[in-house]
Amino acid sequence: MDVSFFVLLGLTLGLAAFAAFQDARLLGEAARATGRLLRSVWVELALGFMLAGLVDVLVPTAQLVKWLGAERAGRGILVAWGAGLLIPGGPYVLFPLMASLFGKGVAAGPLIALISAKTLVSPIRMLTYEAPLLGWPMTLARFVPGVLVPPLLGVVGQWLFDLLSRPAPG
Repeated sequence: MDVSFFVLLGLTLGLAAFAAFQDARLLGEAARATGRLLRSVWVELALGFMLAGLVDVLVPTAQLVKWLGAERAGRGILVAWGAGLLIPGGPYVLFPLMASLFGKGVAAGPLIALISAKTLVSPIRMLTYEAPLLGWPMTLARFVPGVLVPPLLGVVGQWLFDLLSRPAPG
């Protein structure tokens, strides 16, 4: 268990106590809302973890680190940027996969570029929702900067990750 577990546990228990204090029936409503959410996403979540597991056993760690490791950060960021623009699925697929890649030694910069590209620019969303509802001028005005930002975020993110991961002096 790490810090994020304890933060999540603390937030959950704190909000549960607050809800119980407001009205004990809110806890039952929260449990039902949790069940509805779980029923709506469990398949995607299971597929995301399965995809991460398949990548874990099928893609050699050395190859991943060669393409997305810190030794060739520039190329890794560019490869990850392109992958982020192409991979399908939502956060239930994306984040288990990212956790698997990070655990295999993929550098922070490429992962940040990949996550940024995937979340900022989705060709499927652009073609099915944005352009039909907002028109092409608005869609392209958002798309062009959105597609250019992920490499910059990867570079800055790698620098920040290295800075924050550095052992404390002394």
